[in-house]
Amino acid sequence: MFEVTPWRPLRELSNLRREMDDLWGNLTGEKEFLPMKGEWMPAVDVSETKDSLIVKAEIPGMESKDIDVSLCGDLLTIKGEKKQKTEEKKENYHRIETHYGAFSRTIRVPVSVNSEKIKASYDNGVLKITLPKKEEVKAKQIEIK
Repeated sequence: MFEVTPWRPLRELSNLRREMDDLWGNLTGEKEFLPMKGEWMPAVDVSETKDSLIVKAEIPGMESKDIDVSLCGDLLTIKGEKKQKTEEKKENYHRIETHYGAFSRTIRVPVSVNSEKIKASYDNGVLKITLPKKEEVKAKQIEIK
């Protein structure tokens, strides 16, 4: 089966910048890398039980209303936009950092699922999607006589 891998120019630029910062840090002794604004991809685990597929995605620091989950044919898509602002005030300085990035992760679902009974929950930064298998896909025990 042939699968197309998307080109992610922002990630490639980020990797190039990290390498240049490492090189500069080795020359000057100063090493500070500020990540580029852009896309990132959450880690995803997919497991299968007798009755369903379970997809878990690590998406910390977000609210469930900022995450979209959709199933189109056999493609499950998780997407959203992460926005995080950090502020630190001390006697000598005031620092504000804002990190953001949109993500989209698509997973091919290897079996037919009952789209009417899909459930999704988000707790402590982990999105859990349960995709129940259709009855005809479930393994059946056949008695030998």
